[in-house]
Amino acid sequence: MSSLESLRNASTGSRVIAVASDDPEVAGLDAERLLASRASQGDREAYAELYQRYVDKIYRYIYYKVGRRDETEDLTSQTFMKAWDAIGDYEWRNHPFGAWLFRIAHNLVVDYHRARRDNVSLTDATPQLEQRASRDDLRPERVLGEMITMDRVRHAIGRLTEEQQQVLILRFFEGLSTGEVADLMGKRRGAIRGLQFRALSALRDLLHREHDALT
Repeated sequence: MSSLESLRNASTGSRVIAVASDDPEVAGLDAERLLASRASQGDREAYAELYQRYVDKIYRYIYYKVGRRDETEDLTSQTFMKAWDAIGDYEWRNHPFGAWLFRIAHNLVVDYHRARRDNVSLTDATPQLEQRASRDDLRPERVLGEMITMDRVRHAIGRLTEEQQQVLILRFFEGLSTGEVADLMGKRRGAIRGLQFRALSALRDLLHREHDALT
């Protein structure tokens, strides 16, 4: 697999694994576990199907952090190439395969910014944050979804810490669960919940201060 295009071509003929379960989420996770197992043994079709499941999410995640389409395409390709190179060492940990991919993508983005010292661009991510936040069951997110606007969110999120930005992106843009984010970031679930709370609180405070400064 030398490029994203080769993976797209390979995924055309990949097989879908059906797993019987009354719970769609459980069935989906079981099917993904089987795909990951086959891929770790060198099955290109299984890996191509995993690619197909996650390429858009990985692309969006990187784009939120990089903000340049050409660089995003390259880093997305690198993510799946690195994953394929290391697939033989992959171990299933009862989390979606995507958690591993996101960790690889995150490390590549960190290296990218370390080398170039670019600013994170979140312009295109803002509408998705508003949409996710407005549907969330937690009161702070619902409140934020009602009170924030695109420009204010873009500038405010850019002032959060790197970890706070990452939690918001993964939880609200990509819809990962707390456990998946914890696995990706190498933290406990409680730590992720605390980080998410602090990120949302900091974002709300920034937005309030900006609002007060304008009135």
